[in-house]
Formats: sequence, C-alpha cells, structure tokens
Amino acid sequence: MIVVAALNPRIQVTVDDALAQAMARIEPDPGSRSRLVRDLAMRGAQAVEQEREQAADALQVLLDIADGALAYDFDAAADLVARRGDRLP
Repeated sequence: MIVVAALNPRIQVTVDDALAQAMARIEPDPGSRSRLVRDLAMRGAQAVEQEREQAADALQVLLDIADGALAYDFDAAADLVARRGDRLP
C-alpha cells in the first residue's frame, strides 16, 4: 500500500450542535461535509472582509466630517433623530 500525504495541511473541525445546524440549513445532505465546511469558511471570510471594508469606509466618512472635508449638517441630523419615533433604534 502506498501512502500519499495531502498536498495541503488539514485541520480538524468539531461538528458541534451549532455547526451541524448551520450546515443543515445550507445543505441538509451534502455530498462532502468537508467541502461544505470549506465553502462556508471561504464565504465567511469574504463576509468578514466586506464588513471590515464597510467599517473602514464608515470611519473615513466620520474622519472627513471631523476634518471638515465633508459637509455635515449637525442641526438637521439632530432634528431627524428627535423626530424618528419608533422607526429607528
């Protein structure tokens, strides 16, 4: 018997209840659980990257307002907040 090592490192992932439920929501009967976990990890990484990019963009807007590079009407914003009622948190 010839033993061939995997070309890429592997990791172990415990399929706890939370992960099992997440996997079942996406693909109840996957052909390969390993492939499903990999695909979810790759999509999760993209989501985290997008969240970080959005946070950086939001921070830049705030910095631009603070530096005066972006006009912002604080009085109009305060008026909107005062009139928001139950529509906004």
